[in-house]
Amino acid sequence: MNKILIVDDEEKLRTLLARIISLEGYEVLQAADIKAAFKKLEQADIDVVLCDVKLPDGNGVEFSQTIKNKYPLIEIILLTAYGNIPDGVQAIKNGAFDYITKGDDNNKIIPLLYRAAEKVALAKRVQHLEKQLSNKYSFDSIIGRSKSILAAIDIAKKVAVTDAAVLLTGETGTGKEVFAQAIHSASNRSSKNFVAINCAAISKDLMESELFGHKAGAFTGAIKDTKGFMEEANNGTIFLDEIGEMPLELQAKLLRVLETGELIKVGESKSIKLNVRLITATNRNLKKEIEAGHFREDLFYRIAVFQIPLPPLRERVIDIEELANHFAKMVAVKTDKKIKPVSKEFSEVLKQHQWNGNIRELKNVMERAVILMNDDELAIENLPFELQQSSALPKQLSAFDLASAEKLHIQKVLNYTNGNKTETAKLLNIALTTLYRKLDEYKL
Repeated sequence: MNKILIVDDEEKLRTLLARIISLEGYEVLQAADIKAAFKKLEQADIDVVLCDVKLPDGNGVEFSQTIKNKYPLIEIILLTAYGNIPDGVQAIKNGAFDYITKGDDNNKIIPLLYRAAEKVALAKRVQHLEKQLSNKYSFDSIIGRSKSILAAIDIAKKVAVTDAAVLLTGETGTGKEVFAQAIHSASNRSSKNFVAINCAAISKDLMESELFGHKAGAFTGAIKDTKGFMEEANNGTIFLDEIGEMPLELQAKLLRVLETGELIKVGESKSIKLNVRLITATNRNLKKEIEAGHFREDLFYRIAVFQIPLPPLRERVIDIEELANHFAKMVAVKTDKKIKPVSKEFSEVLKQHQWNGNIRELKNVMERAVILMNDDELAIENLPFELQQSSALPKQLSAFDLASAEKLHIQKVLNYTNGNKTETAKLLNIALTTLYRKLDEYKL
């Protein structure tokens, strides 16, 4: 129910208005002056203020500006016994929804209240959605308590408030775009565009036009001037995923844009000023790509001012259960199912898996499992066959199956150390080189 605050020192008029407005289904509060009105505003979630211009302790036109400064979503309708144009103009400038004359415009009050209340409801809805969006892409949305992921978050938070270029590295599916979104969300560019491009998904022939835009007639089919992704991200952030896939000739053009802050569209001769924050990502070793002649060294140093490595899921074993529960809940909500947290047995099976596809693979596995579950609890039978096989491994071990026992033991110690290989080698009382050899041998 919308709450309306009436501020007027004429008690009879105030009471009459309150009665009329309450009959329309609104909750009405009253105040005789600005001081009392302030108390009501602090105590209740007011939607619309219906306020007299002349009050015992101040002017309603000035009061409307004070309300707007402190409570920007509240709408104010000013009432005056003697309307004049300068006051009306100033009232609107101060943020008032409308300015009407008592007596002459009484029939306008209820329709105005409806419109003002609708505007407030829409503004609150937008604010709620913006908050949800902000939470979705904030650092708080990144799940995990392993040392490696917390270290990555810490670095990302520090660099987010700057305009420094960031290079996110790591295997496919480790959450590079999630980090890029979080960095943008925590930056002073958060209200501007975040434009994400996967360089591997665009053909070489189209990439220059897609990235920088083109002028009409620049090539066959270019029937109008078109903005590129870089221009769309102006004053915001552009995220170039799989930057290692970008052709060498385009790398040179990107470097020029980054160094000059100017963009030239395909087929155009004039440049456009550009102010964009760059975040890139790759699953390749760019230094090896430089040695092989596939990536420009000068571009690498331009994009890697801050390099943040994202750990693979197998090195974040401690986070697997929390991630699994998160993805399971997401799917359960979409499919309108009730679901219990994953069991210890279910979690242990997940922890034994290698997760070569990382978080993306885990998300897909949990989606499949929730869809297949028969009741409100996930069972091992809901997992893909290869995970079910790994869950049966301990039962199949015999006292003579030394290799399998060793593999299982190494995996358990790796889980215990959260994937820390140096610590694992110490606990196993073997050399680190020996551990790496066994990890390779057992495909761990």
